Amino acid sequence: MPACPACNVDTPASQFCPSCGAIREDGECAFCSATLTAGSKFCPQCGNAVAIQARGALVPLVRQPGSRVPWIIGGTATAALLLLVIAQSLSNEASTTAEPLATSPGTASPGAAPDISQMSPRDRAARLYDRIMRLDEEGKRDSVRLFASMAIPTFQTIQPLDTHLRYDLGRVAAAAGELDLAQAQADTILAGNAQHLLGLILAARVAERRGDQAAAARFHVRLAAAEASERAKGLEEYQLHDADIRAALSGTPSRR
Repeated sequence: MPACPACNVDTPASQFCPSCGAIREDGECAFCSATLTAGSKFCPQCGNAVAIQARGALVPLVRQPGSRVPWIIGGTATAALLLLVIAQSLSNEASTTAEPLATSPGTASPGAAPDISQMSPRDRAARLYDRIMRLDEEGKRDSVRLFASMAIPTFQTIQPLDTHLRYDLGRVAAAAGELDLAQAQADTILAGNAQHLLGLILAARVAERRGDQAAAARFHVRLAAAEASERAKGLEEYQLHDADIRAALSGTPSRR
């Protein structure tokens, strides 16, 4: 059996490694069409994963150059699968937890699971983000990874990602241990604005999860120095994540 160019694990021949999710041969990113080299797990241009985990099986998010129809078919099937998994998972949680899930306005039963299929991708991403942040705060690692496997591809269907969603994707990826993906989101935010508060917060969080406290401290210093001028811009994402910014500046963990 050939060895994976990324993790060096001997696995059956396939387009991507079933052990780590890296592609075996050069391919093309399904989101931005950038060239991917063998062993890639994430696109170096847009930061999207080349495969996602759904109910124990890796689903490829990469196409070979010139092969577009298979991606369209595969992407449709993957989206349908993920909607089904999301709906089932949220329904199971609603029936087993004493805390009812929040429902959309006009919903008849306050404790019923939301109809995921009727939500926009942004609404699904927002609901999954809130759930993952709560689970991460509660230390429920397996649940975080399960919901992150649904949330990450949901975020990736929203193109182009604005800064607010890119930060949310990075937070989800960091919580799930997908630090390369989280780092890619932080790098992209800071490439557009080196003093962006959410980019600095995300970069610091990734550094902390990697155990690089010195790098995390440098990002926090930059965050404190940039706060006044960045807050003066009145950006919507700063208002949406005000609790995160305050927590990062005070050194207090925050799930939001």
